Order: sequence, then structure tokens, then C-alpha cells
Amino acid sequence: MFNKSLWGVLLGFLMILNTPTATAEQVPDFDVGTSGSGSRGQTSGLKIGVVEYRSLMEKVAQREQTEKKLEREFSARQKKLKADLEEINKIKERFAKEEGALSEEEKIKLTKDGQKRILDFKNAETEFNQDLNQTRNEEQQKLFKIVLEAVQAVARDESYDLILDRDGAPFAKDSINVTAKVASKLESGEGSPKAPKK
Repeated sequence: MFNKSLWGVLLGFLMILNTPTATAEQVPDFDVGTSGSGSRGQTSGLKIGVVEYRSLMEKVAQREQTEKKLEREFSARQKKLKADLEEINKIKERFAKEEGALSEEEKIKLTKDGQKRILDFKNAETEFNQDLNQTRNEEQQKLFKIVLEAVQAVARDESYDLILDRDGAPFAKDSINVTAKVASKLESGEGSPKAPKK
């Protein structure tokens, strides 16, 4: 006579054997792109392109103006930081050369002066980098908007349903790369939004 635990294991095993396995007909049919109608989504009619945004960002005519603007706004502060760093290095050199001849009072004064200058320099450098990065990011966003408008103009003019970033696409044929078309729009200044075609 079987004990209860062994009998339970055998019953469970028999139930598994008698359970019908899933066949191809039993697999649920999930439709992508349907709206509750049950019909399969159609993708064969889509017109898709890819574009190289990084390449286009280098070609925006306004990029040169942006670089000049950043130089105008930040070159004076950059020169000041460079001059401050040179002064700090001079104090270090003087301290190293004259340390033996300096009195304790002069050493303390020179050390305090050097430490204060280093602290001021680090604070100014941090503030400079934060301001520069923020302004650069803002200007980059403006450039990206110009590129995006040119991409949208190509999509409208040539009836594209979808244009993707080439860097984000694992594979794309060269024939669907519309970077040259967008670059042409940028060069001709046609990237600004237009009224949609009727």
C-alpha cells in the first residue's frame, strides 16, 4: 500500500501527463496596432526614414554663430581664471625659493594668501564651468530645434510616416537614410515650420 505522500506525487505526475500541451492554434494572437477591431495592424504601407542627428548638428549654419556667442560671453572670464592661476603658481614658486629666508610671520602670511587665492580660484572655476555648460546646453537645444524643423519639413514634403535617429536603429538600409535631404533643407534655410499640406 502506498503512503499518502508518494500517492500525491504520482497523482500530480499523472495530471501533468494528461494536461494537453499548447499547440500553434492555441497560442493567443496578439495584434499590434489594432484599435479593438481584431484586424491585424498593417505596416507594409509605412514610409520610414532614418537621419543622422549628430552629423546634422555639425552642419547647422547657426552653429558658428553659437560658438562666437559663447566665446564673447565667456572669453573674459576664462582669461581671468588663467591669470589667477598664474598668480597662484608665482606664489608657490616664491614660497619654494624663499622659504629659508622668510620669517615665520611672512611664511604664515604667504601661506594664507596662497590658500585664499586657491579657494577663490576653485569657486570661480566651478561657477564658470556651470555657467558655460548651462549656456552651451541652451544653445545646443536651439540648434537641435532647427535640425528637428528641417527633419519635419522633409517628412511633410515627401510624406514620410516615420523618421528615426540612425544611432538608435540597430539596422537601416542606406536607401532610407534622409540625412542628405535634411542637410539640403538646412543649407537652403527651409527648416522653418510650414502650414500642413491639405
